[in-house]
Amino acid sequence: MTDTRALILGCSGLLLTDEEKAFYREVQPWGFILFGRNIESHDQIRRLTDDLRDTVAGRHAPVLIDQEGGRVQRIRPPLADKYPSGADLGAIYTKDREKGLRAAWLMSRLHAFDLLKLGIDVDCLPVLDVPVEGAHDVIGSRAYGHDPETVTAMGRAAAQGLKDGGMLPVMKHMPGHGRAGADSHHNLPVVDASRESLKAHDFAPFKAMRSELMAMSAHVVYTAIDPERPGTTSKTVIDEIIRGYIGFDGLLMSDDTSMNALAGTIGERARDIVAAGCDIVLHCNGVMTEMQAVVAEAPILRGKAKARADAAIAGFAKPDASDEAALRAEFFAMIPSA
Repeated sequence: MTDTRALILGCSGLLLTDEEKAFYREVQPWGFILFGRNIESHDQIRRLTDDLRDTVAGRHAPVLIDQEGGRVQRIRPPLADKYPSGADLGAIYTKDREKGLRAAWLMSRLHAFDLLKLGIDVDCLPVLDVPVEGAHDVIGSRAYGHDPETVTAMGRAAAQGLKDGGMLPVMKHMPGHGRAGADSHHNLPVVDASRESLKAHDFAPFKAMRSELMAMSAHVVYTAIDPERPGTTSKTVIDEIIRGYIGFDGLLMSDDTSMNALAGTIGERARDIVAAGCDIVLHCNGVMTEMQAVVAEAPILRGKAKARADAAIAGFAKPDASDEAALRAEFFAMIPSA
């Protein structure tokens, strides 16, 4: 079998170009990710995911998407229902804990109904970030709440709903983006909180859910841990906090390489991500010249990274026997304004 490269890549449009097909066949990325530019119709999405997998035929290539609900929902009406935000679900939890947990599970289970039929089998959810007063709203309403207990409980329920539906979750953004005062898509957030504060607040949901199979890193500097580099490219953050204190031994993928929180050229960013200890380099925008630069720095999956990737693939389970119509009716009775 052809070696698999430690990459998750995007693609440029609604259908693969001949150049993209040849490129993916050559470089053999571990998986793929879809965005709004790749979404037009059910048949088109299914053809796209089939064509992506055809380029790496002979193995299971995960196809990822960010389908949270609220403002981060790549597949929207009429192709999928309009889903509420994490904060909307958290508001239910605040009033009625069991109802909130049920709502979180239901929404993820409905995501699985929506996505799996399109060939998408990994959802970058739950968001386990815990915002603080005055933080940038890049997380904002995406979070389930402002305390780690709420975020942990709701995150667990959301992750379980995906797994019960035959998909896998990706926790984000490890070890915590909620305190950041800037949007890492555009600028480098710097967090000056103490280690004690970070452990008690930001890191707590990730530590509680450390047995999940996949997580996405945070492009955030934590000055108390590494004042020079954001978590994604910090060997100190990954070794001491993510692998050490949090105890996560699953597959760690970077957040998007093209986000401007990271310094240097695209190739230098990819090199730094690998050197820091991320298992997988994520590159999302589908720009061929950037993908080529990332590929030049991304290694073949070997050793612990390969073992973690293999464990993730082995973690996919058969969907439960839930009745989609019944679950959809139950959920939207809880969320009449979604």
